[in-house]
Amino acid sequence: MTNAPLSLSFNPAGIELDRRQGLSRQLYQALRMRVLDGRLASGTRLPASRDLAAALAISRNSVVRAYDQLYAEGFIEGRVGDGTYVAQLPQAKKLSTKVSTGFSTGLSTTLSTNWLDLPVISSSKVIHSGALGRVEKNHLALPPSGPPRAFRVGVPAFDLFPFEVWAKLNAAFWRKPDLRQLCYGDPAGDERLRELIAAYLRSSRGMQCTAEQIVITSGAQQGISLCAQLLVEPGDGVAIENPGYRAAGHAFAVAGARLHGVAVDGEGIDCNELASYGDCRLAYVTPSHQYPTGVVMSLARRLELLAWAERTQGWIVEDDYDGEYRYTGAPLAPLAALDRQGRVLYVGTFGKVAFPALRLGYLVLPPGLVDAFSQRRAVDVRHSEVSTQAVMAEFMAAGHFQRHIRRMRRAALSRRNTLLADWPRDIPGIGSLPSVVAGLHLTVGVDSRAREQALVESAANVDVEINALSSYWLPDSQTPLDQRAGLVLGFAAVPEADIRAAVKRLKKAWR
Repeated sequence: MTNAPLSLSFNPAGIELDRRQGLSRQLYQALRMRVLDGRLASGTRLPASRDLAAALAISRNSVVRAYDQLYAEGFIEGRVGDGTYVAQLPQAKKLSTKVSTGFSTGLSTTLSTNWLDLPVISSSKVIHSGALGRVEKNHLALPPSGPPRAFRVGVPAFDLFPFEVWAKLNAAFWRKPDLRQLCYGDPAGDERLRELIAAYLRSSRGMQCTAEQIVITSGAQQGISLCAQLLVEPGDGVAIENPGYRAAGHAFAVAGARLHGVAVDGEGIDCNELASYGDCRLAYVTPSHQYPTGVVMSLARRLELLAWAERTQGWIVEDDYDGEYRYTGAPLAPLAALDRQGRVLYVGTFGKVAFPALRLGYLVLPPGLVDAFSQRRAVDVRHSEVSTQAVMAEFMAAGHFQRHIRRMRRAALSRRNTLLADWPRDIPGIGSLPSVVAGLHLTVGVDSRAREQALVESAANVDVEINALSSYWLPDSQTPLDQRAGLVLGFAAVPEADIRAAVKRLKKAWR
């Protein structure tokens, strides 16, 4: 079959590539932008990789890698025997492609002007709010302490962390510290670390951000709490995924939010249900790997969510807690990389690629919010511990961070494969295992809540840690109890031998 000529709406001559940089990443970004701004309309046929490579005078492999990433993110689709086409994305036309230069002034109540008074508000008003009452029916469960064991959720393979390298860098810092670093620091964080984070996000995640947009935090949870303190007034509606990350719900409830649990389906948060809440001005989501269901938000749903934020002048808090872990192709572009109106606040953490006790995370903010977030953080903790930031900056600058991420991804994939291969498939009441394309955990359905509780309890009796899916739902959810049941298993916390041993104990306990 002869390849069709290049479409008139696709002009490769307009794509300029810097041959000193990664060609496949540049091509991917150029094609993605053309889809988003309508220059490449839905249904447009793309040239074969060989033809496009010839037109741009680059290698075919560069084109193939760019196409693979666009396939993975849902921008293009293949039709058997008929080539490659731009996917049907009607929502994309609703989004502006003009990059926001700052914080929108159209949202009069977005940023609390009395943030210094928040501790007083919390003690007098919020404690009696209906939102907090809803959450307090099931009080916040703190993460388990102690050494990791199968199948702890939210813990990476930190047994593989290069502690010797970290110790040498830490010793070098303290051997001859820069005295300027021992004074009070910038509440936004170490400047060099912020520059390196911005460079990493630009190269690996396609985010067009600068160091000036980044605020260092004490882990992802502090980032979420800052969003709650500064973007939410008592009585505001906040949408959270249901089931979802309950600690995020607590943070917004303490700020006085009225929580709206929004259902999650096979494509992510239900934007139709979200739009039905007229008082909702903020949505908290985990699009790269929904916590706890494991769903990866589709491109169409991402664009729909961004359109909601632009239409309502609302905020999206994107928690990209384990976005580095994708097992086919490169990590997907986050919502923040698609945002053109400055409506997305991106929450990142080093805890899922290093170790949880590091307590080092960051926020990527719309420019107009940075000062307020920095000042609010200065009230709480002044600034993060200096040496940890400096050592992480050197860890990244020397290339250790990128190498470690690759190693962690390989380890998580191997441990995932071990769990999938050894998992018992004939236990009554447990559904089939899902395909796992991303993240550090998986969720499997159970036919009733009673059966779920029995399975979790019997697992604990043989020293196996499994979370009940029902515990991730808001207490007053309308979904029937039995439909909330399931098992949430982290697969990265322990080596393959420990996974096999834990599965053997489960088989005996469950039978």
